[in-house]
Amino acid sequence: QLQLVESGGGLVQSGRSLRLSCAASGFTLQYAAIGWFRQAPGKEREGVSCISSGGGSTNYADSVKGRFTITRDNAKNTVYLQMNNLKPEDTAVYYCRRQTICVTGSGIRPGFGSWGQGTQVTVSS
Repeated sequence: QLQLVESGGGLVQSGRSLRLSCAASGFTLQYAAIGWFRQAPGKEREGVSCISSGGGSTNYADSVKGRFTITRDNAKNTVYLQMNNLKPEDTAVYYCRRQTICVTGSGIRPGFGSWGQGTQVTVSS
């Protein structure tokens, strides 16, 4: 069964950091571009960041540029989202999803495949 499992969320104060993990099972992540998305209460799901299969291309939503960093460790079959200087508006459930492609400067595509359970990030002021 092909799936991505998100973890690493939690409750933190504004200005603190968290690192989210997106672990693949049932397939090799090495050949997949991966995107991170989030959905806040009452809002539509939005793209946060993506990374190409080789890690050489990344994209970020304007709201997280300079604060979030996406990386991958193909040996561990995992993609990470390092989130620094968190703000209350970052509060959301975070999901990862496969992408057809991630090219720097081309935004974050919707991706494909079923959505996982996500991981909750709550930032208090």
